[in-house]
Amino acid sequence: MIADAVRSVGGDRVAVRALMGPGVDPHAFRQTRSDIVAMTRADLVLYHGLDLEAQMIPFFADLAGRTSVVAVAEALPQDQLLADEDYENRFDHHVWMAPSLWQGVIDQVTAALITAAPADAEVFRAQAEAYKTELADLATYATQSLASVPEERRILVTAHDAFNYFGAAYGYEVQGIQGISTEREAGLNRIAELVDQLVSGQIGAVFVESSVSARNIRELIEGAAAQGHDVRIGGELFSDAMGSDGSYEGPSLGMIAHNVTTLAAAMGGTVPARGRLGKLEAGS
Repeated sequence: MIADAVRSVGGDRVAVRALMGPGVDPHAFRQTRSDIVAMTRADLVLYHGLDLEAQMIPFFADLAGRTSVVAVAEALPQDQLLADEDYENRFDHHVWMAPSLWQGVIDQVTAALITAAPADAEVFRAQAEAYKTELADLATYATQSLASVPEERRILVTAHDAFNYFGAAYGYEVQGIQGISTEREAGLNRIAELVDQLVSGQIGAVFVESSVSARNIRELIEGAAAQGHDVRIGGELFSDAMGSDGSYEGPSLGMIAHNVTTLAAAMGGTVPARGRLGKLEAGS
């Protein structure tokens, strides 16, 4: 998502290399030797922050002595951040799930690029404003689409807690099997608790994530079936990684639009069959 933002703001004035590709879980990512070489040779290294890349923080601290290193989400106002329920004094890092909040990250990306290449400042500012306009349009589409879902159905059950900002922005209750990090194992009690909620609330759809194993989701479905309640997979969502290069879900704007359309359609809302721009593939 950071690389996508840099490409959108920087355009042809920058050469961008993303270390984490489609389907890669950032919680489990470990840099390779070639990654380290690429970062040490870069004019500018941008990472998310808010402990998303916690395993790489010592490396970034060392690298900052040799090149410019910026954590683009760290400057977001803390009163707009959600607490990490697993760790005291930490925040949920999935801020890209709320387009209005992601605009603040775009501001930080823009500032970092201007510092690195001041001669291109006006180009960067203009392209950043254009991108933020697209984000605002996406937020409007999300608000309208998700509001079309009946209130009693606005319960989102996914593999892990990646959608809390999304839920807060659009008025949805969010239940993740795992915590904010995918490296935290889901306990049997948590599975049983969610099965009971599916049955008692007559929730008919749960969602898998592109970068997370569907094993726990299948256990929920089987557990509900054992109690006589039918639950289906409402679709695949993109949480910690975008879609494949060249796909509609490849850029972050398409990724979020896909999520909105998939969720609203599965929950009984009213959305265009092929999404916001008519580019969503049938069955996506």
